[in-house]
Amino acid sequence: MSWPIAVSMISYAVMTLADTLFVGRLGSAALAGVGLGGVVCFTLLCFPFGLMRGAKVLISQAVGAADTDAVPRHARAALGVAIALGFLVAGLAWCGADLLRWVAATPESGAAAANYAAIRCSAGPFVLAYVAMRESRYGIGDSRSPMVSAVLGNIANVALDALFIVGFDWGVEGAALATCIAHVLEAGLLAGIVRRTAPETLGISFRRDDLRALWDMGMPTGVQFFLEVGSFTVLAGLLASMAELEMAAHQIALQVMHFTFLPNVAVSEGASVLAGQAVGARRFERVPRVARESLAIALGYAVFCTFVLVFFGSHIARGFTDEPDLIRAVEQLLWVGAVFQLADAANVIARGVLRGTGDVRYAAVLGIATAWLCTPPLTWLLGYELGLGALGGWLGLCAEIMVGAALLWLRLRSGAWRNTAPRVLVPATA
Repeated sequence: MSWPIAVSMISYAVMTLADTLFVGRLGSAALAGVGLGGVVCFTLLCFPFGLMRGAKVLISQAVGAADTDAVPRHARAALGVAIALGFLVAGLAWCGADLLRWVAATPESGAAAANYAAIRCSAGPFVLAYVAMRESRYGIGDSRSPMVSAVLGNIANVALDALFIVGFDWGVEGAALATCIAHVLEAGLLAGIVRRTAPETLGISFRRDDLRALWDMGMPTGVQFFLEVGSFTVLAGLLASMAELEMAAHQIALQVMHFTFLPNVAVSEGASVLAGQAVGARRFERVPRVARESLAIALGYAVFCTFVLVFFGSHIARGFTDEPDLIRAVEQLLWVGAVFQLADAANVIARGVLRGTGDVRYAAVLGIATAWLCTPPLTWLLGYELGLGALGGWLGLCAEIMVGAALLWLRLRSGAWRNTAPRVLVPATA
């Protein structure tokens, strides 16, 4: 189940990567603008993203308990909430995008960030509708349909980037528009698949209890995502205010790290579904086994990524830019990324398994605490006070990931998640 999820997530990362590659040749100001605008877009979307994870847990537990009536209700509730939140995100982006002009280091990068954020967030309803359908399909064990939709959307994004940026010379605005159209396409494709295979899961009719269940299960993760990414947004804002070079290096390194991070997130998503089904079937003894086997897969991939980042970091940086100073800055950040690869794998696997059992609050509180106690303070101390720039911010990220991984695995190994799992079980009908 995990490899189609991995393809889906990598395809999503390639959308932003394609924007970065095409815009990178326009200069540091455009690249810094896309970096800052992209982080702001993700920040606005991350609470709904986390909330939709609750639908996956509810549906996977319903599948494990053979409660077939609950599956379409949870799916429709997620879709209705997602579309409503998508319009809210789009409105917030259009109203607040101009504030980015005051954060950026130069007027050029500020204008690029504001335009990119406003245009890209316009696709919010389609992005979140896709995420709601994707999480519902994951919950029933179907990871192939979202993968197909994501891959086709990504292909369209690359083609449109080439047309709008190279062909029409629309610059940053062209990159944002290309990604918007790609999101609309992938949502439409997945909706078409769902209509043919499970039409009862489409629509926005649901009971109040379904909405409450989605909120109770997804809200902690949504808050966690928002506050964690909020911490990351503070990091981006601090770097953007330092210099275009620092933000540009951060943007390039971040796109590269998506390819080291997202495949393990995919393994974590698969582990979350399996843990949820085990809890729904009241087979608690399966949960530690799911965690161990998922961790083994994730660590194997992390070792490979560490090798690539250490020995090929400079070559990767040259694929994005030919500016020597920027290449050196990116290479330093990739070395830091190589240091925390193993801890990052352990972190995401433990989070996924705990969420699958229903132990969402502990993971949320811990994630928020480590994000705000490590990354912004260390970015200020190391980046500003000691003059390390983006390198200081990434050292803060490294500390956040390592501390979080250790505490999450202590929770998982202690078995404390069993105290929350029985309270979130759906009624077994078979």
